[in-house]
Amino acid sequence: HVQLVESGGGSVQAGGSLLLSCAVSGFTNSRHLMAWFRQAPGLEREGVAAISVAGLNTYYADSVKGRFTIFRDNAKNTVILQMNSLKSDDSAMYYCARGPIATSTTRPFSAVRYDSWGQGTQVTVS
Repeated sequence: HVQLVESGGGSVQAGGSLLLSCAVSGFTNSRHLMAWFRQAPGLEREGVAAISVAGLNTYYADSVKGRFTIFRDNAKNTVILQMNSLKSDDSAMYYCARGPIATSTTRPFSAVRYDSWGQGTQVTVS
């Protein structure tokens, strides 16, 4: 049974940091393209960061480059998003998603490529 469970969200002041975790079960996340998406009220869902099979490639939205880092904790079968220098525009529900088996991709944030999603964790930056 494939399951993704996000945690680590919360409220933080602008300039602060949060670390989001996505604990997966039912598959080995390092064998899949994995990504974090976010969606704020009234806005479309957008890709934030993605990591390919075995971490060979990482991808970031322009809005978060240099501030967010995606990586894996393979021992815990977890995908992590370290978020620094947070801004109010980063406020959203953050979702972890499982993609195809891919070592690289030209479309890391095409949501239709992701077949399993978590329930999300809320991030609020004030």
